[in-house]
Amino acid sequence: MRETDDRCRLVLILPPADDIEKQAQQLEEALGAGDVATVILPQYGRDDQQFQIAAEHIVPIAQAHGAAALIAGDSRTAGRSKADGLHFEGSIEDLRDTLAKHTPKMIVGAGGASERHKALEIGEAQPDYIFFGKIEGDIKPEPHPKNLALAEWWASMVEIPCIVMGGNEGASVVAAAETGAEFVALRLAVFEHPEGPAAAIATANALLDEKAPRFNA
Repeated sequence: MRETDDRCRLVLILPPADDIEKQAQQLEEALGAGDVATVILPQYGRDDQQFQIAAEHIVPIAQAHGAAALIAGDSRTAGRSKADGLHFEGSIEDLRDTLAKHTPKMIVGAGGASERHKALEIGEAQPDYIFFGKIEGDIKPEPHPKNLALAEWWASMVEIPCIVMGGNEGASVVAAAETGAEFVALRLAVFEHPEGPAAAIATANALLDEKAPRFNA
């Protein structure tokens, strides 16, 4: 077991980018600087062709560094780019259909868990993980208190792993880890870090090594 397997780990969410080559280089720098469990690529405003091109750049980089590469919302792009899975946000019915079609061949995780009842509905569908927060929800330095409360409640009673959306500062990983969540997602905290993405990842992992609770303690 790696030391990081016993504590909260990082998930990276790619922000919007016009220059995919530059973003790919930033991702290389980030992943080369420390442990990252998963990379999620959202479509944002890209058309299908642009999204496919972006996925073909990003997926191999993530996988080469041992991170799972997930595509947010588009199963065709995920399949064509040989991604490891999908990040899904939509109705419970569509989630069940997506799980039936793509698991266990692909990872399928689910967002949209805005309150406890919705989270339990999502959990009944048995996704591979549940995501608390919004992909573009890192608008403040710290995680949203509602997401922290949901993650703490979930982690205390449900075995399905959860991801908490962090804030736009790397130090937000500590509050997320303290909920008992298995993963914390960072976006702007990494890709808009003043010292670059490598420094952001190194610092976030150091904080988790020092302060994150150990699951088997």
